[in-house]
Amino acid sequence: MKLTDLTARQLLDGYRKGEFGPVDAVRAALERAARIQPEVNAFVRLTEEEALARARASQERWRRGEPKGLLDGVPVTVKDILLMRGHPTLRGSKTISADGSWDEDAPSVARLREHGAVFVGKTTTPEYGWKGVTDSPLCGITRNPYDPTRTAGGSSGGSAAAVALGAGPLSLGTDGGGSVRIPAAFCGIFGLKPTYGRVPLYPASAFGTLSHVGPMTRDAADAALMLDVIGTPDARDWSALGPAPGSFVAGLTGGVRGLRVAFSPTLGGQVAVAPAVAAAVRRAVAGLAELGAYVEETDPDFSDPVEAFHALWFAGAARVTQRFSPEQRESLDPGLREICGIGARLSALDYLAAVDVRMDLGRRMGRFHESYDLLVTPTLPITAFEAGVEVPRGSGHRRWTGWTPFTYPFNLTQQPAATVPVGTDADGLPAGLQIVAARHHDDLVLRAAHALYEAQVASAPPNSTVAAQHRRGGKKGPTAPRQTCERCDSPSGSGTAEQHRGGSAPSRRKERTDGAAGEEPAAPPEKNG
Repeated sequence: MKLTDLTARQLLDGYRKGEFGPVDAVRAALERAARIQPEVNAFVRLTEEEALARARASQERWRRGEPKGLLDGVPVTVKDILLMRGHPTLRGSKTISADGSWDEDAPSVARLREHGAVFVGKTTTPEYGWKGVTDSPLCGITRNPYDPTRTAGGSSGGSAAAVALGAGPLSLGTDGGGSVRIPAAFCGIFGLKPTYGRVPLYPASAFGTLSHVGPMTRDAADAALMLDVIGTPDARDWSALGPAPGSFVAGLTGGVRGLRVAFSPTLGGQVAVAPAVAAAVRRAVAGLAELGAYVEETDPDFSDPVEAFHALWFAGAARVTQRFSPEQRESLDPGLREICGIGARLSALDYLAAVDVRMDLGRRMGRFHESYDLLVTPTLPITAFEAGVEVPRGSGHRRWTGWTPFTYPFNLTQQPAATVPVGTDADGLPAGLQIVAARHHDDLVLRAAHALYEAQVASAPPNSTVAAQHRRGGKKGPTAPRQTCERCDSPSGSGTAEQHRGGSAPSRRKERTDGAAGEEPAAPPEKNG
């Protein structure tokens, strides 16, 4: 097995045994990232020199038997929404200047650094993380590892593609309406949106308490390890939770025997799910029952809260761009510009009415979880569709929220929710199972997901094109247009940080307003543009 196919835990075990070192693993991740970049466009930039220096320092610590922390020497990528010291955070936008000192880490990035993780690059995002696919005016389209003519999903699409293709086993994503779970499901990896506040966020998001930070990994056990590192308080986030009651890794044991699981295949008939996705999800739910869970097919008591979500989301987008000049507005993604206009016209009463809907939804889900430990649904009703568009052609949807009805409700309620890959459709495209628990019960979500991996109900899809070819070192899959970053005349992500400083069956759910999925920190410090 190649180093790029190993989980973080397997890499750490190899370091411990002296079978290979961090320099080997980091170099392999960097080489893989550079190789996949022209086709899938997962990276804004790679940080090769810095990464290899950190890997050499880690290797020396391992040689002395003194690893720095829980992730010493593990290659990690970071979505370009989160601050990373020494590198600009451009958020997929031409409106942010790369100039400045960029001398601060986001809380989650700081915790990874403290534990010895090695940052190999920043990954792509739509502009300000606003939608459920990943393309931006700055860096172009990010493509699916299993078919580069399809979308990777978003808004953490670069992170999902990087993990799926072996460019580091761990990545930091953000999720304001599904932005960890959507691309993780489309790319066949594990993604977790923790309980709000479990992972601190700074600068604060314009999208408020919808926006979460979470791990994107090869399996649930790696996500638990990562959450043990990043899920600790930070004084810069006043809304962050206190310390977790215990280790999430330690909580993986125990399986699902005796857990009460509600299975809602269509949210009470509100969502039309593609047959291949429905079948894969139902097989996985049967697997939970075989593992000893008490499974009941039932639905949570709520109607689609999309209008309330849109009000909160569009108002947040308007806040991001509130002080932009006419020239800056003209450079925005047209869809983002449109929702900013809608958000700017909302009143304070409109916003508070949406908060009322959110509060009621949270109450309903709180009562629901008095009867059920877990809720499971499809993560998405479809598999990946054409790259470069916000919604599937012919779907009738106006915005990305039209095809993501299973994800954004749980941003409104702040509950932990994960996606687990549970099969593929006839085209070999991954389908995901979503696992949701009551607030503060992230351990149950991880435990159930881990049980599915242990039972081999969940696994990486086997029938990929680009992913399988790259793992074998063979030829590439279907050809996609070469991507070029606006800030350097090179394939997006292949330039240095210095260069960048210089320059499928659709859901038939009724669509009601224009809508958007991202998580842009609002009003960042002036030095951040």
